[in-house]
Amino acid sequence: MLVTMLASGTRGDTQPYIALGLELKKLGVDVRIAASESYRGLVESYGFDYAEIRGDVAKIIESGVVKEADNPFKFFSSLKNDDLMDLMVGAQEDQHKACEGANAIVYHPGSPLGYFVANEMGIPSILASPFPLVPTNEYPAIIFYDKVRLGKLSNKLTHLIFEQGFWKMANTGFKRYWTEKFGQLPKGFTNPYQKQRTKNNPTIVSLSPSVFPVPKDWPEHVHSFGYWFIEDQSDYQPSEELQQFLNTGDAPIYVGFGSVGDKKRAKESTDMVLEALMATGKRAIINAGGGMEERPNTKDVFFVKSVPHEWLFPYMSAVVHHGGAGTTAAALRFGVPQVIIPFGNDQFAWGRRMNELGVGAKAIPRKELTAEKLGAAIRFTQTASVQEKANHLGMKVKAEKGAQKAAELIMDTIKNNQS
Repeated sequence: MLVTMLASGTRGDTQPYIALGLELKKLGVDVRIAASESYRGLVESYGFDYAEIRGDVAKIIESGVVKEADNPFKFFSSLKNDDLMDLMVGAQEDQHKACEGANAIVYHPGSPLGYFVANEMGIPSILASPFPLVPTNEYPAIIFYDKVRLGKLSNKLTHLIFEQGFWKMANTGFKRYWTEKFGQLPKGFTNPYQKQRTKNNPTIVSLSPSVFPVPKDWPEHVHSFGYWFIEDQSDYQPSEELQQFLNTGDAPIYVGFGSVGDKKRAKESTDMVLEALMATGKRAIINAGGGMEERPNTKDVFFVKSVPHEWLFPYMSAVVHHGGAGTTAAALRFGVPQVIIPFGNDQFAWGRRMNELGVGAKAIPRKELTAEKLGAAIRFTQTASVQEKANHLGMKVKAEKGAQKAAELIMDTIKNNQS
């Protein structure tokens, strides 16, 4: 039995599929993961069949082609670029090839080709989303979450706008590829997300119900069991210098802005962070790259590159980051308070939600960041009440076993389709 997973986006988008794939492998399923060539090594290191999606996502983001959107309507135009569109068309061909021979297709919302190919093949498709993509009146859509609240009807409307806008953004490369290959669009070419709410075509969200409770008005076949985490990181071996730094002194602060940091402002960002740390008296691990300069290590500040969050975060007393869904989830998992510095898109939502839950300081948009504000936010995370809330929520998030339950649902879906 073969399941193809179509991952779309950065490492934060790809890693949850690896976690889900590991749980499927435990159930005796062969798993093929289609992902950017940036993550070939990551996918293959876990023993999966890797299918290449052309284009190096990390380099594309670093080039500045993809713009971070600091309001909901900029989000839908953030990927408009002719060179990027050509790459997206080629990626559709790669994803289509990766689906050959599959018994089910699990796909990211950014890869709607998965629904239409599965439909043509007569196999189940599972929409596997790293964020809520199903309308509800209980809270606004993720890119509207940090905006003014106008009630239940408005909440529902923001989801409909987000869903339709995301579909329009995601289908442009697909439409061009499919018409060039087959001369016409696939049968029933309409928004597939709305069709992913049935027994044979369910939606699963990599999200903790302890973070966003499952809405009462979601359809029966939309599921949110918990985050999809890679459980075992025991193979990672840190340098002797890093391990010694962690073992000496108080638990440090982690600072890192993922792949979205503005490299043109790297010196400014690093200066601000170091000034805030000096004012608070806290030690720190700084992730160089993603908008932070690498500088010589000192007795209180250690610079790293590419250390797994799952290994590192248990050592931290707080995590300062950009608000990516994956980084937010990792900090939650290990009960570490957060300071979110959103650059754009859904990052503002995670910043607000962490503060609402009492496990993070009030978010500071990157445009408004100062050393003084960052220092105050770090001090907030070190208070006993915030540390206690973060630890309590972390225990709940850890216990949910979201990837395991999602894998079991996928297996049930395949068996139902075959019976």
